[in-house]
Amino acid sequence: MGTDKNGDLLFPSGGYRRLKSFQLAQLIYDITVRFVELYIPAESRTCDQMVQAARSGVQNIAEGSG
Repeated sequence: MGTDKNGDLLFPSGGYRRLKSFQLAQLIYDITVRFVELYIPAESRTCDQMVQAARSGVQNIAEGSG
């Protein structure tokens, strides 16, 4: 596990943006949005579900950091 510059195991609240899991979730969200724009009809419920699922992954990490 990583530590911050003070040797603490956990980053202070709000440090979630540096987490690899958050960065990966953000990348997945961005790719999902682009994929949906290109290949899924905008009026489709599938479009909404895919974007909401990707967004919730990012949001869960942010909320868990608090």
